[in-house]
Amino acid sequence: MGLTPATDSRLMQVDPGSQDGWVTTRLDFLVNWARAGSLWPMPFGTACCAIEFMSTAASRFDLARFGMERLSYSPRQADVLLCAGRVPLKLAPVLRRIYQQMPQPKWVISMGACASTGGMFDNYAVVQGIDTIIPVDVYVPGCPPRPEALMHGIIMLQKKVMRERLNDTGRHVEIEPDPTSQLYIPPSRIDELSEPFGNSVHQTRSAP
Repeated sequence: MGLTPATDSRLMQVDPGSQDGWVTTRLDFLVNWARAGSLWPMPFGTACCAIEFMSTAASRFDLARFGMERLSYSPRQADVLLCAGRVPLKLAPVLRRIYQQMPQPKWVISMGACASTGGMFDNYAVVQGIDTIIPVDVYVPGCPPRPEALMHGIIMLQKKVMRERLNDTGRHVEIEPDPTSQLYIPPSRIDELSEPFGNSVHQTRSAP
């Protein structure tokens, strides 16, 4: 390793020319650096935001600079779930199943207003934000967001990955249903989100 004993037994001298070079770093930094530079996205495109994602992956913007050129259409080989477009309530269980099939560690990017808040589709048929179904790490605003906005969101996700710590056991945990109701969110919250004549903003049955 290029280390030689010193005259003082408590010290160690370094002789770089004696053997091959070596470096020291924190394990957290090394693991996060490898993860941040090789995020494999799982595209979940349902509307015009998916078209913007396609242009982001094309030659002009080139996702390869972020290590994301390998689009994974298998959730078991993906790191990032990229939801681009509106999510109807009938499609919500599919989105959650795809998220659950992805191995840890995994992250989620909500691309566009429809995926983040329901957007202009403020009605009974569309999920008012995918964060009511799965955890979201980065929100990319826009309707639809330009490729530059998506790349900015990817950079934000990379910075978030670099700040993670291996001893933080509370970040990457699987979502489990309530043992009593077998629901992933409380029934009162479901009542607000999926009523037949309203949504989480207007005309809910529980509203006065």
